[in-house]
Amino acid sequence: MAIIMGTAGHIDHGKTSLIKALTGIHCDRLEEEKKRGITIELGFAYFDFIKKNNEKVRMGIIDVPGHEKFVKNMVAGANGIDFVLLVIAADEGVMPQTKEHLEICSLLNIHDGIIVLTKKDMVDNDLLALAKEDVREFVQGSFLENAPIFAVSSFTGEGIEDLKKAIIEKNDTLIPKRRNNIFRLPVDRVFSLKGHGTLITGTLLSGSAKVGDDVCIMPQNIQTKIRSIQNHGENVEKALAGHRTSINLANIETNKIERGNIIAYPNTLIPSTRWLVKLHCLSSSPKSIRHKSEIHFHHGTKEVMAKLYLKDTENLAPNEECLCEVRFSEPLCGIFQDKCVMRSFSPLQTVAGASIINPLPNFPKLKQIDTELAQELLTLENAFLEKDTSKAILTQISFGNNQGISYNELMLLCNLDTKTLEKNLQELLAKKEIVLFDKENKIYLAKKYVTLYETIMLNKIKEYHEKEPLKQFMPKASLLSNFTQVKLGHFLLEQIYKKGLIQTSEDGLCLKDHTINLKSHEKDLKETLYEEFTKNPLNPPLVKELIESTKSSQKDILNVLALLVQEKKLIKIMEGMYFLHTEIQNILNNILAFYKENETLTPSDFKNLSGGLTRKYSIPVLEYFDKEKITIRVEDGRKLRNTTLLQL
Repeated sequence: MAIIMGTAGHIDHGKTSLIKALTGIHCDRLEEEKKRGITIELGFAYFDFIKKNNEKVRMGIIDVPGHEKFVKNMVAGANGIDFVLLVIAADEGVMPQTKEHLEICSLLNIHDGIIVLTKKDMVDNDLLALAKEDVREFVQGSFLENAPIFAVSSFTGEGIEDLKKAIIEKNDTLIPKRRNNIFRLPVDRVFSLKGHGTLITGTLLSGSAKVGDDVCIMPQNIQTKIRSIQNHGENVEKALAGHRTSINLANIETNKIERGNIIAYPNTLIPSTRWLVKLHCLSSSPKSIRHKSEIHFHHGTKEVMAKLYLKDTENLAPNEECLCEVRFSEPLCGIFQDKCVMRSFSPLQTVAGASIINPLPNFPKLKQIDTELAQELLTLENAFLEKDTSKAILTQISFGNNQGISYNELMLLCNLDTKTLEKNLQELLAKKEIVLFDKENKIYLAKKYVTLYETIMLNKIKEYHEKEPLKQFMPKASLLSNFTQVKLGHFLLEQIYKKGLIQTSEDGLCLKDHTINLKSHEKDLKETLYEEFTKNPLNPPLVKELIESTKSSQKDILNVLALLVQEKKLIKIMEGMYFLHTEIQNILNNILAFYKENETLTPSDFKNLSGGLTRKYSIPVLEYFDKEKITIRVEDGRKLRNTTLLQL
């Protein structure tokens, strides 16, 4: 995995000249930059050398602008840096952008670097010594506190070779922190080249991609393909994490892409207009950050306007941190632990940094997060770093979505490589702290939600029994309609069945010990109705006739008829019409015997086989057999649809 070195420092302190002295490459490429003598856009170079193990290395270099007006460009470049050269002119010392650039590097999780005092030829030894003392005092308490200081002159070349050796040594010892397998290339430059079409450049943060791969532009989700890949001007077949990468994209115009977009594989990143972050107000911030304040928000190579919603506070004082929901003016794509930088409107300066906790659109609202959970989320990053990985994953599964979290979403919520994530998921499954309720789509749910939903499901069945006392079974579809995730509903149903809490039948389900307790008048009505059907099986009473003859309500009649259907004494042919179960079975047996010798059943055949059913009943009964997929109508007759019945 390659190392990326970047510059940081105030304008006109010699960053670009230093890179030219180290590499021979002049990073300023715009006419305006050359004319004005200042860096405006990001510049790129490389440094070839041989490591101690004789391995040839090409290290990428990002040169950032130092002017305060171009800090947003500096942030876009610093996002991909592994270690920094903090450049300070010996004749001027620490200046405003020196301080701001160092703060930005800290916020972006850059933990290593080298301090370079440039323009050594412009000062005498005494002033140089004073400059070193001032710099050492300035970096106290920062990640550069113990960093080496090199005094160089890009003009005479003095000190350049010693600096080169230190950079090479840094490349031997520094291990870049790239943890997941998600291919993610933030775009820092878009341009077209005659004969090639659209090209983009960026520092590949994680994962890898090959020539010919289908990719997409996020967050717009525009599909495209990798036509070719270059690393510092050389064609390569594969782009690797940590490399400065140029990609030639197929079938897409340059106006469809902009700095801040991300090249990724399809269906890996999820756009969202709200993130949950750990917000830290810098000690150097001139004032507190107010609840609902607007801010310049920098993530990767993207700058966007955002609004900050603070958890449990109206003001976040300098050097304090809190849970914060960030809402954007347009969708962004992020991953857990991504570092972000925030700059105020007035004065325009860096005032805060943030680390992403949840970049998905469906996390709970701030008011739903209690104090204990808020503290757990604020320390979540430490839990991963301290190798308490399974507990941290469980927190993300529990908090992320009470309807379940997919494996792809977990990749974004945990920022782990696939091997580590899968190992910890298996541990959590073995401990029964999570369940995998959808194996096809790999969707996980915390056990606490399973327990909650099982209780809800049992209560729904109980409520049904209370509402419908004359029905033994609740229709399964009625119960499952309470769950937006169909597979989750089926999973929960299977769980309570395995625990012996319910009994099921083809008619539905009921609580384990549920029985129908008829009141005296309901028992009498049940006997009366059944007797009415047995009097003349081929001419059964219709519901409206039963209401008249028994002087009972329609609701009571229908409830008792439904009970007789559950007990398999009656069959519902259509709305308002029921038959004795035995009578329909006899008719079915007769027509099956008929089909053993004949192909088509005519209406007159059916009348004979049914014992003389009138047209009032014969058509509904024939349509009932069609609905049950026993027969199928063909012109004026019916053929047997389910031929397996002949073998019974």
